[in-house]
Amino acid sequence: MAARRLTEAGMTILERNWRAGRTGEIDIVAQDGDTLVICEVKTRRAGSFEHPMAAITPAKAERLRRLAERWLQAHGSAPPGGVRIDLVGIIVPDRGAPEAEHARGVA
Repeated sequence: MAARRLTEAGMTILERNWRAGRTGEIDIVAQDGDTLVICEVKTRRAGSFEHPMAAITPAKAERLRRLAERWLQAHGSAPPGGVRIDLVGIIVPDRGAPEAEHARGVA
């Protein structure tokens, strides 16, 4: 669902669930024009304690930056537009279809 949302926004998905050893995982790596997008995906049930858009803490943002550096080391230099960290939050209601929200440049 998150990849579809990014594709509908005009992005190209480069990788999904990219792992950097024990450092962690990038949920989605995408390209938005000349910008590399590192996208975190968070899913929550409706009514849960924390909204998925609140998931990027300073520690999580730093981990995503380190993972972006590792991805660039493995795949080449940063594109002209640089690197951006986005978040796709998915809310799963008790009834009905899940809803996705995309926030750009969260960290």
